[in-house]
Parts: sequence; C-alpha cells; structure tokens
Amino acid sequence: MAKISFLLLLIVPFVVGMSSAQLTSNFYNSSCPNVLSVIKTAVDSAIDKESRMGASLLRLHFHDCFVNGCDASVLLDDTSSFTGEKTANPNSGSIRGFDVIDTIKTQVESSCVGIVSCADILAVAARDSVVKLGGPSWTVLLGRRDSTTASLSTANSDIPAPTLNLSSLISSFSNKGFTAREMVALSGSHTIGQARCTTFRNRLYNETNINASFATSVKSNCPQSGSDNNLSPLDTTSPTTFDNFYYKNLRIQKGLLHSDQQLFSGGSTDSIVNTYSSNSATFFTDFANAMVKMGNLSPLTGTNGQIRTNCRKTN
Repeated sequence: MAKISFLLLLIVPFVVGMSSAQLTSNFYNSSCPNVLSVIKTAVDSAIDKESRMGASLLRLHFHDCFVNGCDASVLLDDTSSFTGEKTANPNSGSIRGFDVIDTIKTQVESSCVGIVSCADILAVAARDSVVKLGGPSWTVLLGRRDSTTASLSTANSDIPAPTLNLSSLISSFSNKGFTAREMVALSGSHTIGQARCTTFRNRLYNETNINASFATSVKSNCPQSGSDNNLSPLDTTSPTTFDNFYYKNLRIQKGLLHSDQQLFSGGSTDSIVNTYSSNSATFFTDFANAMVKMGNLSPLTGTNGQIRTNCRKTN
C-alpha cells in the first residue's frame, strides 16, 4: 500500500502539471463568466461600424499565432528600449484593430480585473468576427497568457508573404504543423478583407494567369506606380461575407494576391480548391478545425507569461 501511495505522489503532480498546460473551453466560467458576451458585443459593434474590421481582427490573431505562438506579442508597442512586431514587413502599415482590442480589454477589466489575457481576447475576437460575417463558429479554447517579449525577426520570417509560391506556402504552414489542406482552408480567410496595391501590383501587371477583365478593373485603383496603399477586396464577389467565393474566384483566375492564385494553378492543391468551391459546408468545417489548431500554437499557460493590464505593454 505504501508503494502505491508513493507512486501516486509521483504521478499526481505530473498529471496536474500536464493538465495546467492545456487550454480549456470553460477556463473563465467562474473567474469571469461574462467575458464571452462582452467580447462578442464589442466585436459586433465594431464590425457594424466598419465591416472590414472583422477581417482585421481575424488577421491579428493569425499574425499573433504564427510568431512564437498565440501570446499577444503582436499587440506590444515599440518603446525606446523595446522593439515589437508592429513594424515587421507583414504588419507595417497594414495591421490594424488595436483600438478595438483596447476597448474590449478595458470593458473586460472593469468586471474581471487581471483575469483575462489579451491573447485569449484575440482568439475569441477572431471567432466572433467570422461568425458576425456569416462564417462558421467553433469552440475557442482558453487559458492563454500574454508574452513579455516579441520578435520582429520572427514576424519577418514566419508570417507567409503574398509573394510565395505554392511549395513555399506549404512549407511555411508545415513549419507550424499544418497540412496542405489546412493551409488552403486557412487561406479562405481571404474571403473577407482587403489588400494594399503594393502587395499585388506585380501580379496585376506581370502575371498571365489572371482574368483579363478582373485585372483591368483592379488596375483602375492600382496604377503601375504610386497609390501603394490603395485597397482592393481579396474576394471581389462578396468582400464582407464569409463564404466560399474566394475559392470560386480562384477557379476563374480572380485571385488578387500571387499567393492566392498559387492555390489553383495546376498544382497539388487544385483539388482542395475545387472541393471548397463546390461545398461550403466542407470548407466551413475544415476552416473551423484549422482555427482551433492554430489557436493552440505554443500558448503560454500556468505561470508562464503574464496577464497584461494594458495589451500594448508589459506589466
């Protein structure tokens, strides 16, 4: 009996240690029971004011998770002694939605001081944005904590660029543990949102696998020089609705970014694009599952990291 008790003493702390590193759907049920409704109300309000904000909040979560995990490092401002990720090439001049996150954080703090992390707010806001714009829902697992560091260099190297070819896209996502199918599903987030002229100008004027009338139309807002920050919708058919028209557009060479059209360009992912194009339910299921997986990338849990009081700076 003594042996069994001794074994239990050894095993139980190990099991507890393991479980503390797992995210759970009910993490705030007792400590901040209204947090999900607070976030949803704020996200819905922000998107009602500007429909583009839904895509911006989804992108914030993605750009957070792909850089050393979902730890809200993307939210940290630069200071005289600290360099964050906001000036990295994939983020500079385009990443947005910080004010909405600040608003949510302030509202959450007013009822639950020091409880809810900025990283969890990002994860929930991404889900609520997709739902608000007509997309699928999923259960967001919670319990992430916030980083005290950021990495400009990792943001530059690990966030996939719009210039990548298919093989590089597959590798970029594979490095984070995603299959090619999951990469194509997550790319479907481009069914909402807009891109700057500078990110697709080369495709517009130099690539041939682009629908001619589509190219002519977009060129009117993106000249060969200048107007770098002019915006065009990634999904020209239904730019503020989360649906499968992104894939339908790829099949007729109306992908805005080079990386978009690479998913349907005679390569190994053509069949996946065909599937999502003809079956939105399959896309929705795959997208939701891939988002849960992305939200589980290297979270800080237990006593690691902190719960920031202000999402823009460490405590």
